[in-house]
Amino acid sequence: MFGIGMTEMVVIAVIALIVLGPKRLPELARTLGRTLAEFRRSTNDLRREFSGVMDEARIDPPVLPPKKPEPQSSAKAPDAPGEPGADPGPPDGSSGG
Repeated sequence: MFGIGMTEMVVIAVIALIVLGPKRLPELARTLGRTLAEFRRSTNDLRREFSGVMDEARIDPPVLPPKKPEPQSSAKAPDAPGEPGADPGPPDGSSGG
């Protein structure tokens, strides 16, 4: 708890008993306990409120449909005229029409 060992806590309790006296020490401890409980309750309420606001403000990303795979054709597209491997046309030189 706060890096204080058992020995240090006993020393603090003895000093408090000497300074405050046996009548005021239990009253002070009770008041301190109530104050800490109220503080803890307030912080839990605040944390719960922040969590609620964060949940309300959270915007989910839009759900996109899965992409369809592009069809892959096994046939090669015809080459443009004049490119190597292009069909030169009929052997007699006519345009084919």
